[in-house]
Amino acid sequence: MDLIESIHDIPVQNPSVEDFSASDLNWIKFGTPEHHDDVALIPYARAEEFIIGECSNVECPTRFHIERGRKRSLGSLMEFKSDEYLEYRLYWCSFGPENYGEGGIILPSRRYRLNTRNRAARPQSMRGCTCHFVIKRLYARPSLALIIYNNRRHVSKSGFICHGPLDRDAIGPGAKKIPYVGHEIQQQTMSMIYLGIPEENVLEKHIEGIQRYCGSDLKVNSIASQYVHKLGMIIKRSTHELDLDDQESVRIWAERNKKSIFYYRDASETEPFILGIQTEWQLQQMLRFGHRSLIAADSTFGIKRLKYPLCTLLVFDSRQHALPVAWVITRSVAKSDVCKWMKALLGRVRAVDPTWKVNGFIIDDAAVETDPIRETFSCPVLFSVWRVRRSWLRHVVKNCRNIEVQRQIFKRLGEIVYSIWGGVDPFLVLQKFIQDFVDQTDFMQYFNATWVPKIEMWLTTIKSLPLASQESSGAIESYHVKLKLKLFDDSHLGALQRVDWLVHKLTTELHSSYWLDRYADESDSFQTIKDEYVNSTSWHRASKIPNTNITLSPNTTKILSQTDTSRSHIVSNPGSEFAFCDCEWSLRGNICKHVVKVNTMCENLKGYQSSLSFHAFQEILVKMFEKPLDDSMDLDLSMAWLGQIHGQIEKLVELNKSTDIGTVVNGLPLKWNSKKKESEEEKIVAYKFKDGSTYLLMRTRVALGHQQNRLMLSLFSPKY
Repeated sequence: MDLIESIHDIPVQNPSVEDFSASDLNWIKFGTPEHHDDVALIPYARAEEFIIGECSNVECPTRFHIERGRKRSLGSLMEFKSDEYLEYRLYWCSFGPENYGEGGIILPSRRYRLNTRNRAARPQSMRGCTCHFVIKRLYARPSLALIIYNNRRHVSKSGFICHGPLDRDAIGPGAKKIPYVGHEIQQQTMSMIYLGIPEENVLEKHIEGIQRYCGSDLKVNSIASQYVHKLGMIIKRSTHELDLDDQESVRIWAERNKKSIFYYRDASETEPFILGIQTEWQLQQMLRFGHRSLIAADSTFGIKRLKYPLCTLLVFDSRQHALPVAWVITRSVAKSDVCKWMKALLGRVRAVDPTWKVNGFIIDDAAVETDPIRETFSCPVLFSVWRVRRSWLRHVVKNCRNIEVQRQIFKRLGEIVYSIWGGVDPFLVLQKFIQDFVDQTDFMQYFNATWVPKIEMWLTTIKSLPLASQESSGAIESYHVKLKLKLFDDSHLGALQRVDWLVHKLTTELHSSYWLDRYADESDSFQTIKDEYVNSTSWHRASKIPNTNITLSPNTTKILSQTDTSRSHIVSNPGSEFAFCDCEWSLRGNICKHVVKVNTMCENLKGYQSSLSFHAFQEILVKMFEKPLDDSMDLDLSMAWLGQIHGQIEKLVELNKSTDIGTVVNGLPLKWNSKKKESEEEKIVAYKFKDGSTYLLMRTRVALGHQQNRLMLSLFSPKY
């Protein structure tokens, strides 16, 4: 085989078969006499088909995972060689590189991988396979990919076949006939067992999964039955108490689960306890749904009942449901401690994707330090009022028996918050509220003791930060309710003061629940679980209420029940974030579907209160247009930002009005992106200038949705 030193002399190969492998390509030695590799040049669009073909090796069936990856943006290099990469990915057989077999060597801590679904069946199945190759998308020719095959044989370092039908040392006496149980099948089975699904149903789904890799016969079904039964027994017998001492038990768990920890610091006399948990699946979801999107925090769960409060970081998935991607267990809210675990989390994410960036961070507690968020994530901070609303509504219902009094109190509490933008002193409104309801002793005792001392801090935060929409607030609340049911509604209430119990519940039952929800939705299986997941937020349930069931009026709105038309619900103070509904779900303090539906309909109607997020949105626009008053360069900068935002809004309006998406796409400028963005339905945003020099008024047809969050971030980003 001749040695080629110039990449321009390598021919481009494009096999006619759909999925092709190394055997379908002609390999060329490329490099220098001292150092050269076997390479092949193919269209970059067919790189995925090559990987699929390599996974279908009859002698050694496997999957390849991304062991290492790097990216560059086009135009980042002033000078470059012909074989410089735009994207670089090292693919390794999932039965390596570690060797968990007898006498094998386990590599030290390594960087986390992007795609753990392509790992081997279990970690102990890894046998030190050395088969790996590199795919380089060429910087000078982005349409082509250079494949560098470092080792084509599925052998160990000793040169022996280490997996597949030809492996004589395979685990167990019948390894060649034992069905393949991949990570996805194993996680599915474990999730179903953790959620209490009957064993016969678990076995049925397990057999369906393994039949994708091997045919159906009695022996396979028998082995699968034994596997499911044994796995169920292991899970049922597992315990959170690895040691009688809680602190030592957590240490043991941390030592055994290093891959699921991004930050750990044991308690000492000078430093508080901090445990940051993120499984590899959660890392995938953070990479997928957090990039160029929003992260939210449910920041003070269990502050009264748990040994240490729990903070959950959430992303919003493809259905805009809140998905937990990290848990932090600590009592410390010190700026230095928060910075440490936030930077550790960001470092873990960027070790996989250096281009990963978040567009906004939603907090729900006015006491939270915002500086660590801005310093770490370099993004704007939004505030969600769901926690305030929930606390007020629950105690109004609990301490006031008359429903008319409940409606009036909750409406007046909303007026305190809305007065921030009404030109009225909020503390005068607060004083008037206390005087008018002084006879409601139970509620006023709670309000004066809990909220009056800190209400200035909360109102200042609400006024100074852009506010999150009702859709995102409802999604965060939905996660909070589910977490509360999982942790507090069982027979282990006596274990609430043990951290090891909390860790066990989070990483088993709660993690399995969300994994199965996402799997059911993406694979269109487990229809009951999928339906429950889709309708788990009030926003989605509200979308199913027909407009004909609603009778609007300025003070109260009547909504007919969808299941029983003889029943109805009354929503008072419609259009406001503090609307009051008499349904059971709302009386528990939650944002119900009736309130969401009514507020969505009232958003563009005259005579109804606008949402808090819209008021904050308008306030930002007014401030941007009014500053600066002098004719300085700051005015140029402000106008430049407004021009950019104006262009984005025009594109959204055009996208909404267009009947052919192709005409809109063809009119967009060509732009190279390092990461594909998921397609998402953009909602219309209409705009109008009033009085030219007074202010810019934004109106949105779906003003409570995530689109308003994104526009607010665009407006707020110049002044983090």
